Amino acid sequence: MKNTYTDSGAKDTRSGFGAGLLELGRRNDRVVALCADLTGSLKMDGFKKAFPERFFQVGIAEANMMGIAAGLTIGGFIPFTGTFANFSTGRVYDQIRQSIAYSHKNVKICASHAGLTLGEDGATHQILEDIGLMRMLPGMVVINPCDYNQTKAATLAIAEHYGPVYLRFGRPKWPNFTPEDQTFEIGKAITLVEGKDVSIFATGHMVWMALQAQKLLADRGIEAEIINIHTIKPIDREAILNSVAKTGCAVTAEEHNRYGGLGDAVAQVILTAHPVPQEYVAVNDSFGESGKPEELLAKYGLTPENIAAAAVRVMERKKH
Repeated sequence: MKNTYTDSGAKDTRSGFGAGLLELGRRNDRVVALCADLTGSLKMDGFKKAFPERFFQVGIAEANMMGIAAGLTIGGFIPFTGTFANFSTGRVYDQIRQSIAYSHKNVKICASHAGLTLGEDGATHQILEDIGLMRMLPGMVVINPCDYNQTKAATLAIAEHYGPVYLRFGRPKWPNFTPEDQTFEIGKAITLVEGKDVSIFATGHMVWMALQAQKLLADRGIEAEIINIHTIKPIDREAILNSVAKTGCAVTAEEHNRYGGLGDAVAQVILTAHPVPQEYVAVNDSFGESGKPEELLAKYGLTPENIAAAAVRVMERKKH
């Protein structure tokens, strides 16, 4: 399986969510949408225009939005909430824990502008802890798709899953390289490139970066296996263990703090079942800052070159 992935035209993943939500509205009249004064930013305009009676603008009242969403499930509706990732998690964690997760309500928490690639809005909005927060909640599914097509497919898929879901996506236009007609399977990782020397597990925007790192490594004669971990919880243990059993080492790449995210989720799997050396490519326990997305990714060590360097380091460690 070679690296033949190409960008079919950059699109923002939040637009994939918007397209998926509109399609869901046409498919299922039990789907409703709630937004906290960010309809345009979340690309929920299409749903609002097509189904005004099923769209609820709650204003800048995120905690109230979560409570309303929880209540709507009691009437058999499938609510999709929409706001920035920071406001979808950190600001309303108590409401999510008490009103949604504890009673396993069928709420879909859809969160845009996650990570450093939010860009110029800066550290107050660039949440880097959200995956950790959400994966700790019992019964919460955590999904972080890699491009527009996969985000649309994930949006469609979570409506069919009963229970709370956290769907994370981003602001910038990003390479769109997965199939347009894909079927999204919650909890099932996707091997994009096969390799025998090092396993690279990536999520979200970092999947494209991992594919570029694979090319850098191939130029050095290193065969890297690239696996898209779009679902961080429940994580695909089988895919992870099969890969590291073959390669003997792992790299994780994520646009998130190194604590609590994909790296720790993968480490829990390999530590308890098949210990191998692992390197993290993640934000190193810091907040972000204002800047252009590509500049921030470079400053915080989230580039293809950083991933390739981590792969070389971890391969050295497995020799000893």
